Amino acid sequence: MSSSLPTVYILILAILAGSVGWFATPKGGNQTLIRTSILLTLACCYLMWMVTYLAQVHPLERPRISLVEE
Repeated sequence: MSSSLPTVYILILAILAGSVGWFATPKGGNQTLIRTSILLTLACCYLMWMVTYLAQVHPLERPRISLVEE
């Protein structure tokens, strides 16, 4: 059985990438736009990955067993 710890590890990785993106953006008129784009991209990618991963680890429905005899 798989655990949910990879979601925490990837979250930490996304936070680190976001902080690097926050401090690595060049100064200028578009600094806020670039920072917002980086953080929103990381947040959306993380949420999509987390939902997909957790749906596979903990499915809502059990696999159905077919009782049809062949």
